[in-house]
Amino acid sequence: MANEEKSLNFIEEIIEEDIRTGKHGGRVLTRFPPEPNGYLHIGHAKSIVLNFGLAQRYNGKTNLRFDDTNPVTEETEYVESIKRDIQWLGYQWAEELYTSDYFETLYEYAIKLIKKGLAYVDDSSSEEIAASKGTPTEPGTPTPYRNRSAEENLRLFEEMRAGKYPDGAKVLRAKIDLASPNMHLRDPLLYRIKHAHHHRTGNNWCIYPMYDFAHGQSDSIEKITHSICTLEFVPHRPLYDWLIEQLEIFPSKQYEFARLNLNYTVMSKRKLLQLVNEKHVEGWDDPRMPTISGLRRRGYTPTSIRNFCERIGVAKRENIIDVGLLEFCIREDLNKTAWRRMAVLDPVKLIITNYPEGREETLPGENNPEAADGEGSRDIPFSRELWIEREDFMENPPKKFFRLGPGLMVRLKHAYIVTCEDFVKDEAGNVTEIHCSYIPESKSGADTSGLKVKGTIHWVSIPHARTVEVRLYDRLFNVENPAAEEDFKKTLNPDSLHIIERAYVEPDLLNAVPGKGYQFIRKGYFTLDTRSTPDAPVFNRTVTLRDTWAKEMQKE
Repeated sequence: MANEEKSLNFIEEIIEEDIRTGKHGGRVLTRFPPEPNGYLHIGHAKSIVLNFGLAQRYNGKTNLRFDDTNPVTEETEYVESIKRDIQWLGYQWAEELYTSDYFETLYEYAIKLIKKGLAYVDDSSSEEIAASKGTPTEPGTPTPYRNRSAEENLRLFEEMRAGKYPDGAKVLRAKIDLASPNMHLRDPLLYRIKHAHHHRTGNNWCIYPMYDFAHGQSDSIEKITHSICTLEFVPHRPLYDWLIEQLEIFPSKQYEFARLNLNYTVMSKRKLLQLVNEKHVEGWDDPRMPTISGLRRRGYTPTSIRNFCERIGVAKRENIIDVGLLEFCIREDLNKTAWRRMAVLDPVKLIITNYPEGREETLPGENNPEAADGEGSRDIPFSRELWIEREDFMENPPKKFFRLGPGLMVRLKHAYIVTCEDFVKDEAGNVTEIHCSYIPESKSGADTSGLKVKGTIHWVSIPHARTVEVRLYDRLFNVENPAAEEDFKKTLNPDSLHIIERAYVEPDLLNAVPGKGYQFIRKGYFTLDTRSTPDAPVFNRTVTLRDTWAKEMQKE
């Protein structure tokens, strides 16, 4: 049966119609315009995948344009992190541009509006301007400066640029319609005074364009054909169109889609910055953060994030996506690509009493049984004394416990079948040693014992074990919508990080590299932390093998 053609989303329908009618000569040029005031998060990933993906699909291009019009919050560190994240996701921009590249052109556009009587300098305070705009049901009232002559406005605007006035003393406003039902058309601000050092232009400017003025005009300067924004910019679109029309410049068009809202997560850069500054997290790349750098450090792959963004699709209505879908996407990808390794996180000693003392052997283990060729194999050392998980032994096991207990039989992964004969406890009642016998004929891959067992457990040979630190990460918040709480920080999950200082792993894991996924058999998916050192290896849990939160929700 042939595969069904994937249905088009509404933006793809618009683009295909534009190509069919020859609009813009059939050309497709999108842009991704982040403000460099923080690290990108999973919500930005949706926009990146959409903009770059559309350009790829329709043989077009995507510009990376930094919306750097607020020098107070912007830093070169953020610029570099944004570029790194986009490239890691698998995309390359056509041109690297900055709104600051257009400061002179935007200034000339403002002069043009003033000369046409469509912009004026206002000396009112921000409070007075807000009060004069009226309400959604009542029209605004003009401030005393609305009817200044073009000549006076030109002089004042030039003096603003020259640095004659302090911050907040004057603004440039568009002169549109104070009675418009759209509040964004009630003489919006175009420029404000900010005496602040800019990360690229230094101290050359002390007036900076507002986003609504810089955005559409930058699109037009670059001849962007499809300017894709999130839904909160719907009421801004009439101003976008008005400015382009009055300036008589290239008619870029804005289209809006629903932004990504994810449960158990906050997406506000301001809130994320709070978490960083108040040290609730280690930094922007803390593996619990929804930032792309945090997800990368945690072990998420570009493929998993792209697949997630494509699965949730492009819609016109806001909704909340279950973070479980993101976790499903990384499990799906890592199941195909992660190499299997054995690691014991809560160890107890197992001694095979009838295995010869001093004897060691090397057993083969596939790297990835999901791959057709297994992606090769590694050597696993085996000996008389092993570490196993404490939870794999019970002194008084229930009927359907298919692991170790007195008299119970289990297979050691890649090795032999063993039977529990005895165990030793310390004074506190904790099991310290488990004594088993093994069946030599039951070796994996060459089993002639005829025995069938229902359980298989993993292990690490004690003489060959390597010690590592393991960090078990979980969701950062323990409520579905932390942003809706009065103080979102009070909903932080106190169990979002559990550190195991001494876990035991098979020696091959010392060859691990950051970015490579490993399945710790029966425990979850892990990756080597980017700040790990050869002398002190640290592994981060990317995700559990199953959705443990779904089970918890079912209990409630």
